Amino acid sequence: MDYITINSIKVPIEGEKNVLSLIRKAGIDIPTFCYHSELSIYGACRMCVVEDDRGKTFASCSEVPRDGMVIYTNSGKIKKYRKMIVELLLAAHCRDCTTCVKSGECILQELAHRLGALQSLAYKVGVHAVRFLNNKKEEKIDMSSPSIVRDPNKCILCGDCVRTCDEIQGLGVIDFAFRGSKMKVQPAFDKPLVETDCVGCGQCAVACPTAAISIRTNVTDIWDAIEDPSIRVVAQIAPAVRVAVGDNFGIPKGENCFGKLVSALRIMGFDMVFDTSFGADLTVMEESKEFAARLASDEKLPLFTSCCPGWVKYCEEKYPEFADNLSTCRSPQGMFSAVIKDYFAEKDKEDGKRTMVVSIMPCTAKKGEILRPDNFTDGRQDTDYVITTTEVVRMIKQMGLQFTELENESADAPFSVASGAGKIFGTTGGVTEAVLRRLAEDKSYNTIREISYTGVRGFEGTKEATIELDGREVKIAVVHGLANAGRLLDRIRSGEASYDFVEVMACRRGCIMGGGQPSGAGPRTRRSRMEGMYNADASSNVRFSEENPAVRQLYDHFLAGKEHRLLHRNL
Repeated sequence: MDYITINSIKVPIEGEKNVLSLIRKAGIDIPTFCYHSELSIYGACRMCVVEDDRGKTFASCSEVPRDGMVIYTNSGKIKKYRKMIVELLLAAHCRDCTTCVKSGECILQELAHRLGALQSLAYKVGVHAVRFLNNKKEEKIDMSSPSIVRDPNKCILCGDCVRTCDEIQGLGVIDFAFRGSKMKVQPAFDKPLVETDCVGCGQCAVACPTAAISIRTNVTDIWDAIEDPSIRVVAQIAPAVRVAVGDNFGIPKGENCFGKLVSALRIMGFDMVFDTSFGADLTVMEESKEFAARLASDEKLPLFTSCCPGWVKYCEEKYPEFADNLSTCRSPQGMFSAVIKDYFAEKDKEDGKRTMVVSIMPCTAKKGEILRPDNFTDGRQDTDYVITTTEVVRMIKQMGLQFTELENESADAPFSVASGAGKIFGTTGGVTEAVLRRLAEDKSYNTIREISYTGVRGFEGTKEATIELDGREVKIAVVHGLANAGRLLDRIRSGEASYDFVEVMACRRGCIMGGGQPSGAGPRTRRSRMEGMYNADASSNVRFSEENPAVRQLYDHFLAGKEHRLLHRNL
């Protein structure tokens, strides 16, 4: 077996593609800005520079390992180089760390502390150890998008956002412009994000090590509403939030924290708290009915899911010929908000209040979805605000709550019950699996087990399955990541592939890895969140959407004659 020696540690080479992977394999934490295992090698930041036994220095992320190499990761020369790199980055960086939305999570800030480049930026304004002046012209902040904010003053030119948008999402909305000291990352012609092909997925914000791209926050608006006695503030919590909100509080990865979050929201002052999984149950009911109708007529197939707003916008703008194939169903958020607003309409008149619906989502694109006119009901905006998992974590900390010590509480009636099928919407393949459960004739445990083994579960970018439904062979595809979606649509358009039902999620691995989830999620976190989703399903008393008693009661009474008005997009 081939080996390399890293700081006197012999490390076997077992298929690793670069020296950096072997360094981390040896248990050495080496800093990086531009390296991501799922993106192409860029090698621009030079933070991962190492020295060999000949005195040669090189970026370990782009160096192929060879048998017999001797590597030093923390020699005097290397420490000097890394410190200077951080100093240069800080010299061209704005100095508002005390108020920055990413303070405490910023990789540049963390490395500055670690490398002794400056005193604690988290508590003290001013740079004392940086020897270089900031001659960079202040750039205008782009707040045109309802989902994300782009602040060029905080950009360190690592290129993570550029490669994420291009390689993972296939959009290429942002790229490098100009050369040398004038180099910037921006949309073409420096257009505002709202005028580009940006779908608001927020994956660029996830990849950004600083706050050059961040989530557009609505936390202050929510606090103001809670203080207003004339407003009934109602929250709905998306399925994927429950397995990620605990990340920032030392709770094991993927653990279901729904009950604690309900408790936290009530202490904050929310009047009522619901589970968006109930809205997902409604989506299953409507989407399965629509799918069955299209199969019967053999028209507008394949049926594309419409739960993901990033995907819907992508399809409409990039592949308009498939727009009619999108399901007419609103997303679970959209359906549930419309139902909530209508349900409390009479009570609002009696109490002299107005109901405000706040959605807690793993997704930044949801902030844009609520502004779409086709998601309005009779001209009414149903969801007033969307806050992400990251934002609700911030609110919990602002409140000073000891999250781990909170008791588990249940969602409020009358929408207090959600099926396991609705809860798995948060991971790729979950929507498809829930719809298949609805359409299955046999409702036994074995049916659930058989559906789970059809191939819709897992992390593969594109999954395919074939099932028999009412004597007909039905072809299904599950895809996540918009670049993967584009390749699938190209195959359908060319006639190379044919499907009956296609589920698309804009974010890789689905909502569990949405742009609004806590950052820094590696392979273990991704898997744990997916397992957490399926565990929430397995522990549910109700596994099928149509068997949810609250859903049946809603259809039998309140929803009668209102299904299309409240649950479908107004096209």
